[in-house]
Amino acid sequence: MGIFSRFTDIVNSNINAILDKAEDPEKMVRLIIQEMEDTLVEVRSTSAKTIAEKKELARRVERLNAQADEWQAKAELALSKDREDLARAALVEKKKATETAASAENELNHVEEHISKLQTEVTTLQEKLADAKARQKAIVLRQRSAESRLEVKRTLDSSKVDDALNRFDRFETKIDGLESQIEAYDLGKKSLSDEIAQLQQEDKVDDELAALKKKMSGKSEK
Repeated sequence: MGIFSRFTDIVNSNINAILDKAEDPEKMVRLIIQEMEDTLVEVRSTSAKTIAEKKELARRVERLNAQADEWQAKAELALSKDREDLARAALVEKKKATETAASAENELNHVEEHISKLQTEVTTLQEKLADAKARQKAIVLRQRSAESRLEVKRTLDSSKVDDALNRFDRFETKIDGLESQIEAYDLGKKSLSDEIAQLQQEDKVDDELAALKKKMSGKSEK
């Protein structure tokens, strides 16, 4: 027993509803397509046999009608020869052939009706199969994308990321401490460049002080 227990299950099925209930849509859509293709092969084989049966029934109806016509002709011949007994017997055979032909024709009508319904169902199945194949790639891509996103979400929501970030913070704090110790060792020590820069600053201050004295001296003289 496959996904579908009968051919009509496939024809009347709602593919979306099946996929919604599936734990693995990618696997399910492959199974649906395979089931549909297998069913099409089976139904086409059955259709071929039914059509062959229809042709045989049609030939049988034609033969029986021909036999009825022959018995009619024989009854007319016997009656023309004043053989009423033979004419009656021929009409009895004609009746049998006519009734059998009617029964065969009725069976033929049922077969034709069955073939018509079967063809309609096959067309519906082919449409569903085409729809499933057209959407198969999109369904697979959507599922894989969703699974990837879910994995990312689980990773982000897990404590591993927070633990790693906390470790980074601790490392940065430790490095800050080491750098502070290095700066403490260098505190109060001046390089040659620092001393020269300081002399330059002192020269600037001396120059500004001399200029200020000169300016103030000028004002006093006035």
